[in-house]
Amino acid sequence: MSIAVIYGGARQNGNTEQLTEYAIEGLQSEKIYLRDYHILPIDDQRHSERGFQDLGDDYNSVIKRVMAHDVLIFATPIYWYTMSGLMKNFVDRWTETLRDSEFPQFRQEMGSKKAFLIAVGGDEPHIKGLPLVLSFQHIMGYFGGKLDGYILGKGSKPGEILHDNAALTAAEQLRKKLSQNGN
Repeated sequence: MSIAVIYGGARQNGNTEQLTEYAIEGLQSEKIYLRDYHILPIDDQRHSERGFQDLGDDYNSVIKRVMAHDVLIFATPIYWYTMSGLMKNFVDRWTETLRDSEFPQFRQEMGSKKAFLIAVGGDEPHIKGLPLVLSFQHIMGYFGGKLDGYILGKGSKPGEILHDNAALTAAEQLRKKLSQNGN
């Protein structure tokens, strides 16, 4: 099984990235840093005669990379009780891919992937991060799949996540689970 890690944080080596790196330590994975790509917000053309048009950004190249993997790890800071804007723009664009003839099996393929969420926030993340978890449960459920697990960590200032022993233990458990699945 191959792993894609989709990083939604704007800060290089931020708390979410540090926790995720700890979780995948020693595992083969493709790391996709959304901050390195120009992904425009969705231009909702679902109901226009022409349908969705190519926006000329990096979205198509990124979604192709994501679709090549069996396991998806979504890593995002908790921003206002949900995912970062970088991650939200990316996920919103899936509406286009559902109608893209280049991805005729997008719904089925997304539903068959194992999906995990790693998120870090500074203010009661185990409570205030639950809307984010619910969001990813609904997102994956839409495709007929499920969110196979999540880790919520506490950290605001750079490096604070390294003091959240519960999150670090959960990351170790996720690493072990992924390594037992052939990674």
